Amino acid sequence: MFEGIKNKFSKLFKSSPAGTEIIRRDDVESTITNILLEADVDYDTAEIITQRLDTKIVKAGRKIEMDLVKEYLKETILEVLREIPPAEDILSAPKKPYVILFLGINGTGKTTTISKIANYLRKNGKRVVLAASDTFRAGAIEQISILGSNLGVNVIKHTAGSDPSSVAFDAIEHAKARDIDYVLVDSAGRMQTNKNLIDEMRKIKRVAKPDLTVMVLDSMIGQDAYNQAEVFMNEIKFDSVVLTKLDTDARG
Repeated sequence: MFEGIKNKFSKLFKSSPAGTEIIRRDDVESTITNILLEADVDYDTAEIITQRLDTKIVKAGRKIEMDLVKEYLKETILEVLREIPPAEDILSAPKKPYVILFLGINGTGKTTTISKIANYLRKNGKRVVLAASDTFRAGAIEQISILGSNLGVNVIKHTAGSDPSSVAFDAIEHAKARDIDYVLVDSAGRMQTNKNLIDEMRKIKRVAKPDLTVMVLDSMIGQDAYNQAEVFMNEIKFDSVVLTKLDTDARG
């Protein structure tokens, strides 16, 4: 996002006789919102950033150096991001086993996210088991099995086409019997418009009774990620969000 904003700002800058790049405050006020929107920033958020940026530069007079504008812009965006309440560290889970269910459509990086969290937990001395509850997608069980094997983490799985909720149930029972700390439950990637798969996810959630439900979103789809999350929240409910691929596209 910062790179996209930087490129768009270059059109506003002018060189002074001394070679110092400057921009008029009026240009900042009239253009910054559009620049942010073109970078796929939410409209209300863009307005907040614009207003706060203007407050920062109002004392600088009618003109301000480009580098200072860039610094103020970055500072303002980071301020807005820091206002988002931080997620609780899952290492301090209050019960055992602590069950985490992962939602998301195909291609978001859901299974990869599960493997990264499993690795994080293991490195911190926690015992983990994975539930291969994506019995719908071809190759999904094999994929998570390979990831589990590479991490040294047990994977509870059934055959393709099995009831996903029964896989989650068996994984939880396995964890209880062996005093395992965490159960990470994979699920079939599903479009939010697929009623049958949404109903299936409700069943998994009802059976598994997860302590934490995580929505995995692809940041490359930009503002559409919010729309996708809104539907999932209305239909299934979730507690936390993981944004993947933040380093691959300006829209993120």
